Amino acid sequence: MKSRRSISILLIQFILVLPGIAQDVNDIFDDIILRIDTSEYSFTRDQIQFKGQPHLPFSFSEPAAVCEVELVPASGLDLADLKLHPSGDFKLVDSLQIIRGKFIRFKVRFVDLVNTSFLKFTFSHPETSLRGSPLVEINLLPYTNTYLKFYPLSEELFIGEEKVYELVTNNIENIHFNNDWVENSRMNYRITKTFNQIQLHIIPKVLGRLSISIPFKLKRPMINELGDLVFDLPPIEHRFYVSRTRLQFLNLDRQEITLDDSTQSMGIEVQMDHGLLMEMQKTYRVENQEKAGGTLIAELFTKYQLTNNRVLCLLRVYNLHRNAEGYLYIKDGDVPRFITNFDITPKTTVSRISIMRGGDWSENLNVYPGETIDMRIEGVGLHKAAFNFEELEDVTSDSTIRGENMALYEFKVPMDVSKRRLELFNYAQPMGRTLNVKEYQEPRPLDFIWIEYQGKKHRISDLPATNLTDGTIQNFQFGSDPDMIDTDEKMYGKQYLRMDITVTGRRGELIDVKMINDIVICPGIKSPRSEFYNYRDCGLQNFDLNSYIRTQTSNLDIWSTIKIRLSHMKEKYGGRGETKEFDIVLRKDMSFDIEVSFPAGLITVSKPEEGAEDQRLGQLTGISIAMIAQFTFYHPEKINVQRPYKIGAGFLALNTFNFSDNAENRDIGLVVIGSLYPTTKDVKLTFPLYIGGGYQLKYQKWFFLIGPGIRIRL
Repeated sequence: MKSRRSISILLIQFILVLPGIAQDVNDIFDDIILRIDTSEYSFTRDQIQFKGQPHLPFSFSEPAAVCEVELVPASGLDLADLKLHPSGDFKLVDSLQIIRGKFIRFKVRFVDLVNTSFLKFTFSHPETSLRGSPLVEINLLPYTNTYLKFYPLSEELFIGEEKVYELVTNNIENIHFNNDWVENSRMNYRITKTFNQIQLHIIPKVLGRLSISIPFKLKRPMINELGDLVFDLPPIEHRFYVSRTRLQFLNLDRQEITLDDSTQSMGIEVQMDHGLLMEMQKTYRVENQEKAGGTLIAELFTKYQLTNNRVLCLLRVYNLHRNAEGYLYIKDGDVPRFITNFDITPKTTVSRISIMRGGDWSENLNVYPGETIDMRIEGVGLHKAAFNFEELEDVTSDSTIRGENMALYEFKVPMDVSKRRLELFNYAQPMGRTLNVKEYQEPRPLDFIWIEYQGKKHRISDLPATNLTDGTIQNFQFGSDPDMIDTDEKMYGKQYLRMDITVTGRRGELIDVKMINDIVICPGIKSPRSEFYNYRDCGLQNFDLNSYIRTQTSNLDIWSTIKIRLSHMKEKYGGRGETKEFDIVLRKDMSFDIEVSFPAGLITVSKPEEGAEDQRLGQLTGISIAMIAQFTFYHPEKINVQRPYKIGAGFLALNTFNFSDNAENRDIGLVVIGSLYPTTKDVKLTFPLYIGGGYQLKYQKWFFLIGPGIRIRL
């Protein structure tokens, strides 16, 4: 096997040494077979000589067809390392593969068989690569069956009038034509391609019978019955009858003219079809009726004929006209020569702009950063306008809702809009209408406000209506988190707040009243609009409430109440706003005071003396006087609600008003005493129950007592 391969390489080298033989396909391949669609083509059987070179012809129906190629090497040659050179005319789909050691197969997809010239397969071998030349080139000749037919619906033509016909073909890309006008003594014609159709334009020049014969060439040939290549289609031939001219319709290059001072006095240059009877350097009247005496719509002055069979004209317009109102007649004096039609519309003028934000239309032209608005523009001549507001983004999805007198748009205001007034432009021309950019001024929920006392911060939106606090309030701070005001999802803008402070004592007496109106909190630097806010009026974002009230919070008595009402200044928000009211109450678990009361009918039990036989339970005393320093206890969850018991110590004057048989039973005692009081509030006279014990100073003995009393509150 190795010796056979060596012999093949020697044969290839020998072939390349011979001049002129290296390019011969037959020296390398016994045959080349190409399969496309359902057809098969052989180089040995089907080759055609074209321009002095053998070509492998094949028929195609699609310009991007896929074909399969089989290469049968010449006897004795081993082309295992054969390579296909890449080309921009085709793409290799399947690489070269040796099938059963007999032939090489591959598959390619052509790019464009119609418009590709010099199509070929170029092969090389490692031995030929050393010499810098290809091993062999296979010339390909694609051909396709193409027809072009003419079916005129009318055989009547008018002299000087252009008539357009459609030509029917099965392969429009393979038709070669020149779209310039071809002129002769009997007619002018040209071929054009419009919307994937081939059209024949004819302008007759003579009356009577007119026979036409128009040749066509092909880009890719056909093969006739004799096997010859044919690059010419049968000519289009037909006979027409040419009548005398009727009014020729002339097209303008502009279908709409604006009536303004410039087009009325100076005029506007237009290009118009060249009519056979049209004279140069002449002024024609353009009227709205064929008869004499029509309304003068415009004047048309013909300057000179252009090379594209059109005429450069100067058009001055004087009245409005719509296509739907009928044709316009181009007259020489009162005699109509041609007809045309175009719109003459007024200058674009805006009379009113309205904005809608999910509700009714409003002429309030204030817009806000980041919002999307619907806009209605009313006026005249709006259908030809191209409106845009500076810095706004047009996000209109439907352009059909724009007419001559009204146009609907959808605009998005950028979050980083920098101007305060946005002007309306039409094709870069200002229209004298503006939008006002306003910063958001919405009342935000008061979750960005906090107060600090007793060393703790409290967000006021989380505070209950009543807040009990122990101890003395030394510092009472009000503050805010400006970065919470504006977010990417929702903008609120500056927050204008009012704070009402009322301080009352433990009995509800008024101590202080203060109103703070100049609280203005601006959004922080994290706001998308931070660089555009005016911060000059921003104040009192953080302050100490003690600087505004006369009685400092550190001097307030127990059960004093600080009432705070924080609200938006609703006049800044159209009557809307948030309000938060809460009380801060100074409380203690207990209080200490000195009280004078009158225990009455106490039962006292003294320690019996040694050897005494008197073991009575106790004796009833008269009315006593007690001066007690005692502790009052309060309910932990209620305001200024005392527990029904007190504990204290002091002096007790026993039997001050004596009701016993022994008038000498008076004494002074040191006592520790507890009392039970009724919980009824605001009662000056109460009757507590006392229990306790102490030491009698006169008799120098311990005693225990229990009994009712009389308590008077001053």
